[in-house]
Amino acid sequence: MSTLDETSGQQGDVAGPVLRVSTDSIPALDRFDWWVEMVGNEVMPVTVRSAHAAVFQGRADAVELPDSQVAFFSFSPMTAHRSPVQIRRSDPEAYYLVLVHGSPIRLEQKRGVACLGPGDMALFSTSHPLACDFLDHGRQVRLTLMRLARSLLPLASGKADRLLAEPLSTRAGSARLLGPYLAGLPEAAHASGPRERARLGHIGVDLAAAVLAGRLGAQDSLPAESRKSVLLSRINAFIDQHLGDPELRPAAIAAHHHISVRTLHLLFRDEPDTVATTIRRRRLERCHADLTDPHQRHRTITEIAARWGFHRPADFSRLFRGAYGVPPNEVRALALDANAVRGLHNPSAPLRGLAGQPTVRSMG
Repeated sequence: MSTLDETSGQQGDVAGPVLRVSTDSIPALDRFDWWVEMVGNEVMPVTVRSAHAAVFQGRADAVELPDSQVAFFSFSPMTAHRSPVQIRRSDPEAYYLVLVHGSPIRLEQKRGVACLGPGDMALFSTSHPLACDFLDHGRQVRLTLMRLARSLLPLASGKADRLLAEPLSTRAGSARLLGPYLAGLPEAAHASGPRERARLGHIGVDLAAAVLAGRLGAQDSLPAESRKSVLLSRINAFIDQHLGDPELRPAAIAAHHHISVRTLHLLFRDEPDTVATTIRRRRLERCHADLTDPHQRHRTITEIAARWGFHRPADFSRLFRGAYGVPPNEVRALALDANAVRGLHNPSAPLRGLAGQPTVRSMG
């Protein structure tokens, strides 16, 4: 994000691959203008009106990926309009998927009108006039924007325009995976190197393309690599949701997704781990998280192991020690001691590591 990079260290804070900016360090009288300029540079030029301009507050967390960008916004209620003149002056030729978390928004573009509540999603384009009303329900607007370059979206030219400002279901098919992907992206980006972040970006684009293609009834038009990536994402989500099931094995996973066990193993051929190793590693990671969580200290080690699919204590202890170099009881003891020491030094430490007259501003 160009403007955000320029402001890092003052208005912005670089935390690894996730960049955060907010109006907190901007003089109160300048915050609204600064926010409008930032949106104009980083999303697209728009004309903005807000009844909260004098007390405006805003924050954005952005994850920049090779083929996309995902940004999490929280800001005071406002309205935004994009005119044909602004489009002629500056058009990044991008689509945006918007996922609403808080107050509802009303989105209008071409012939579409979408009234979106929490959990709803819609598509808009930088290449057509737009009207967006972030409704004032007495609290901050919260949403996620996923930017998709028009040239990289694997759909026939102009097809996605049919979906502009049309509500997209987040409760079926690939859309059920896209929401959790967006929510977990900052944490995943923090824990990943450049190569893995690039892979995360490709997965996001493929999931978004699958959502749009599914709504258009054009799934078969997606490239084979995109369809493979979406299927792999579905399988990984299924594994995460069923880690506590001791019957979670390759055969059960393949049957649930209507593919052969051989096809399942071929899907994982280019992954860092095999299917079985992936299941074991994720189970051990969940166990490690529970053992070091003081809120889980009422559970025995055996209960934690069984919770995540390990029903033989001896096998669990052996696998855990092989993965972490120490037995599970030592990991738990060290975590409890560390929390006890932190509590002595800081007893209050957590246990875990609008009003105003409408104002108009225009960019472009």
